[in-house]
Amino acid sequence: MKTQFYILLSLKNRSEFKDYGQFSLGNNKQAAQDIFSKLRGNQDYCNEALLHFDFMETVDHIPVLIRTLCCTLEEYVFNCKLLALETFKQCNLE
Repeated sequence: MKTQFYILLSLKNRSEFKDYGQFSLGNNKQAAQDIFSKLRGNQDYCNEALLHFDFMETVDHIPVLIRTLCCTLEEYVFNCKLLALETFKQCNLE
């Protein structure tokens, strides 16, 4: 069974974070890490931030959090554009 990597998008409502989307990064760990490292944001203020990008992997069908990146709305827009471009590249280069 192959491990899958993805980025989980979540936002904070009144009391908790709600997942609302994800970008698949495939099963190559180094390629997935390279993409995640291009994202803008910060790991230090995640308790106050409303938007999260969670770098995830599945291990035996169980989601495992690797790293969280918190961002502003401007960083979020940049990140979504970057992820859409990387997804487009993956889909067309397979």
